[in-house]
Amino acid sequence: MPRKRTTSTQANRARSKSTLPKGLKNADLVDYYSRMVQARSLDERIWALNRQGKVPIAASSQGHEATQLGSLLAAEKDGDCFLFPYYRDLALKVAAGLTPVQTMMSFMGKAGDPYSNARQFPLQGADLSNKIIQISNVVAAGLTQSVGYALGARMAGEKTVVFSYFGDGATSQGELHEAMNFASIHKLPVIFICENNRYAISTPQRSQMMVEEIASRAASYGFPGFTVDGMDLIQCYEATREAITHARSQGPVLLEMLVERFMSHTTDDDDRRYRPEGEVEKARERDPVVSLANLLINESILTQKEIDSIDSNALKATDEATDLADASSQPPESVLHDSVYGP
Repeated sequence: MPRKRTTSTQANRARSKSTLPKGLKNADLVDYYSRMVQARSLDERIWALNRQGKVPIAASSQGHEATQLGSLLAAEKDGDCFLFPYYRDLALKVAAGLTPVQTMMSFMGKAGDPYSNARQFPLQGADLSNKIIQISNVVAAGLTQSVGYALGARMAGEKTVVFSYFGDGATSQGELHEAMNFASIHKLPVIFICENNRYAISTPQRSQMMVEEIASRAASYGFPGFTVDGMDLIQCYEATREAITHARSQGPVLLEMLVERFMSHTTDDDDRRYRPEGEVEKARERDPVVSLANLLINESILTQKEIDSIDSNALKATDEATDLADASSQPPESVLHDSVYGP
């Protein structure tokens, strides 16, 4: 299961169609490229709408997409996984089945938001049809609940593996200790997925902890941890696929996915105040959307014309969803207490 640290560019250069990991086909790469492009298109539009005063707040997944979609691909291949995302997992939610219209309804606070009908932060709540629960936007808030879900699934006789997503900042919270310790003691089928972009809001990793690899912390709880190139969808898929097997048979696993955060922490933040000049531009050279497109073209899986068509279709869907949500109404005051009080 350990992964050698390589850049996405190096990995894609060395990989060919004949060396795809077990269970992965060219059609999967095309499908997930389409999902990734749609998620990126929506993410960029949401950021623009915030600047227009139409979206109150957002946390971008740009740069994190390969980790989120690579792990989702493994989950979908397995067929019996449940997801506990965190606030930066827009791409994961869109790829898992959230439609562009539903996405825009949630971020613009309109009636029809599938998570909370505009009662909470965007995409905060439950999307059970797509096997997703996000407890809240509080750092590390979903970790203990995800472990509880795994225990409940086991008690119900299910074979579910739970994915618990969080950022590097969450590893400095007490909830991480509680979740990992409990999961280890009970050998629960949980995969802890740390999307490590090296910044807890504005605090760099070197100011948070003395360890170089967050994955090394798993040893303290008696289960394995591995560091993965989170900018490479295929590596993320392969690592997660193997982690599923381990989690189901032996207990928890920690996957530290090394990613880049292309945008500020949220739309309310200005990362130019604390990130070195040129850092983001350098990081964008490994953009997972571009890297996957290049792989598909270089391996003659898709042509540039087909890539352009996928991009165009995603933008069209984003435009239509934006217009529909913008013209929609906010939920009426009369439904404020629905799902809160009842018989």
